[in-house]
Amino acid sequence: MLAETGIDSVTDRTLTRRLPGYPKASFRAALSAACTGHAGLGPASLVLYDVTTLYFETDAGDGFRESGFSKERRLEPQITVGLLTDATGFPLAVGAFKGNEPETDTMLPVINAFKTAHQLTDVTVVADAGMISEANQKAITAAGLSFILGTRIPYVPQVICEWRAQHPGQQIPDHQAFTQPWPATTAEKARGIPYRVIYYQYRHDRVRRTLRGIDEQVGNAEKAVAGKVSVKRNRFIKLTGADKSVHRGEAKARALAGIKGYPTNLTSQTAEFVIGAYHQLWRIEKSFRMSKHDLQARPIYHHKRESIEAHLSIVFAALAVSHWIEHQTGWSIKKFVQTLRRYRTVTIRAGNHTLIAADPPAADIQDVLATITTTAEAPATPAAAVRPPKVRTQLS
Repeated sequence: MLAETGIDSVTDRTLTRRLPGYPKASFRAALSAACTGHAGLGPASLVLYDVTTLYFETDAGDGFRESGFSKERRLEPQITVGLLTDATGFPLAVGAFKGNEPETDTMLPVINAFKTAHQLTDVTVVADAGMISEANQKAITAAGLSFILGTRIPYVPQVICEWRAQHPGQQIPDHQAFTQPWPATTAEKARGIPYRVIYYQYRHDRVRRTLRGIDEQVGNAEKAVAGKVSVKRNRFIKLTGADKSVHRGEAKARALAGIKGYPTNLTSQTAEFVIGAYHQLWRIEKSFRMSKHDLQARPIYHHKRESIEAHLSIVFAALAVSHWIEHQTGWSIKKFVQTLRRYRTVTIRAGNHTLIAADPPAADIQDVLATITTTAEAPATPAAAVRPPKVRTQLS
């Protein structure tokens, strides 16, 4: 595929010879440096963080591959992978952790190592609230980082209760934002941050989806209590010993419908900026989907940790290249691969003669290839910097 885009690829022998260098931390750091240089990160840059799990076709754990919380509800041993990207979803760093390690414990090691390696003075981390516990928020602030989170709220905020009291019988306008100051920690006050802020946003579309989900759950709870369906996980089913009944506590859930909170320690930014930055998280979710499916990051059949790390290094590099191709061409990487696959050169040997046959690419394909080969930016890091050392250790 590289040859079809006009780029000279290495031979299989060269790839095999250098493969053992891919799991080394120095090689991963050089990849991260090249990606960071391409992304052009500077002070106060936004970075996105999220985690996923990759499972293994095995039954026994080994201290690294361990059974844990699986987003796909699998029982096989797995590892947890943390991915750091810029605001556009371009990969910056990747880290692998034990499969049973809490997700909240993965973020700080990745971000602190990234910040130190690239000498960034301030980074704003955008993540789902499940990634950042209260302890993590304090540690992030102590490390000189800023954060933007998205979280569900357990009660109706005071600012919204006051608005409803002042506007009885009225519906909150769509996309209405509310600001709630929050006491800062000691470390935040030492950095000159007098308080935190929680922005609350109300959206009509979110109300519709939430209320529909509540109605479905209440309906399923009634069917389960009546014995029509089996009892499954449902917050509106109350179990008292062997007795079950419908828990009529959905009034609170309905009052919260449409409201989402966004805690941050960026007090100088507007609500629109904070909420808009959080909504960029779909880009990192897209990167995870691309790596799992288009780049075939799973399942992993390796056994040794160094082989697993090498696998992740290759996927990380491929993810960066794929993201760049999508940006340059406007095509998805799936469309790009499937389209170019039709134009591969075929070598035919008939006796002493060798014939090379190939259909000439269509005009749009030629334009796409020209875009890739002529607008490629010079690498921010010399190619030698991301070349693994020549080692001959056997991987399996």
